[in-house]
Amino acid sequence: MVEASLTGALWPALRRTLLGPDVPAGSSPLARWPRLARHAGPAGLLALLGLFCAALAQEVDLALPFGVAVLFAALTVAPLALLPRRPLAAWRLTLLALAICTFNAPADAPWPWTPVLLLIAVAVLAVVAARVDRPVLIWVGLISAVPVLTMMNANNRIGALLLLGVLLVLGDLIRGNLASRRALAAQTERGDQERARRALLEERTRIARELHDVVAHHMSMIAVQAETAPYRLTDVPAPARAEFTAIAGSARAALTDMRRLLGVLRSESTGANTAPQPGLADVAALLAAAERAGMTVTRDGDPPEDVPAPVGLAAYRIVQEGLANAARHAAGAAARVTLRAEPGALTVRVENDPIAATPAGEGAGHGLTGMRERALALGGTFHAGSTGDGGYVVTARLPYDREDDA
Repeated sequence: MVEASLTGALWPALRRTLLGPDVPAGSSPLARWPRLARHAGPAGLLALLGLFCAALAQEVDLALPFGVAVLFAALTVAPLALLPRRPLAAWRLTLLALAICTFNAPADAPWPWTPVLLLIAVAVLAVVAARVDRPVLIWVGLISAVPVLTMMNANNRIGALLLLGVLLVLGDLIRGNLASRRALAAQTERGDQERARRALLEERTRIARELHDVVAHHMSMIAVQAETAPYRLTDVPAPARAEFTAIAGSARAALTDMRRLLGVLRSESTGANTAPQPGLADVAALLAAAERAGMTVTRDGDPPEDVPAPVGLAAYRIVQEGLANAARHAAGAAARVTLRAEPGALTVRVENDPIAATPAGEGAGHGLTGMRERALALGGTFHAGSTGDGGYVVTARLPYDREDDA
């Protein structure tokens, strides 16, 4: 069974080694140095030209015809041109060069190839060993050993085979190390994305739980008013009385569904929150608490009174989180809170002055995410960023319709 599986893995690898597509092009090592990367092309051409001249001189020294010497020199350096993007093709071309460029070699020579061809063959083999997978690498090593065993001097075969084995092992180790790093980087990126997604979902769930209490209050009022309206009004027709009853029933059914939804949103460790949700009327107490904690806070504008409860809750939470961020990242800086009523909208702005000391890191909080989600949940807008003088400001516009809320 083991031999069958090994054979099944090696034979496809042999086809890929000899005739299959090349390995995908890897990232250039010069990508970290853009200035050097701009000169890589001209420098590579100069290096190829220099190696071609050196190979041509060595071929001419072997008393080859000039045309043959030029052909052999071109075949010697051609694998280097393919090596960065097509390493397997470069290795195949190197094998062709090792097989052809052996004519007129002295019988007592330690190797039948020129030094330039040997150096290029070693470089190509090292790069291929670091780029291909292990089954292909096994075939690359076995096929590369054929010229060594059939063409080299018997006294140098053992050393050449040892060098071949070292190159293959080191290349495989480098490939495994690079693959592990890429896998770790991908896993880290997926982990960061998952943490950000989880934080966003948790913040949305928390906002939904808070808004449930506000909406549930309005639904309860609708149900109560629909049930008592027929008794408070005189001469109510029977169809209107039935309609009031249907409205009350629908309101109570919706309230029941909301309670079930809240049970799904709450985690096992989160108990029911029976405390009333804060609103714009509680902003003054929030600012006073911040001043008692040592912050310098000023308020611009008075909070309007005719704001729907969801908008008031969102405004309170944005001011609360904005002051907390100012205290955390700009300790000692003065902060300003602006609550400005516009036609059909409430603008909330929290700004802190710059500080001379280095601010604290971003930390693991999700305050900006929560503020943005609260504004978007109401169909509003949110913006956060640095001011021109080095401070920080968050601005939220929370729309509402006074006529519908009245």
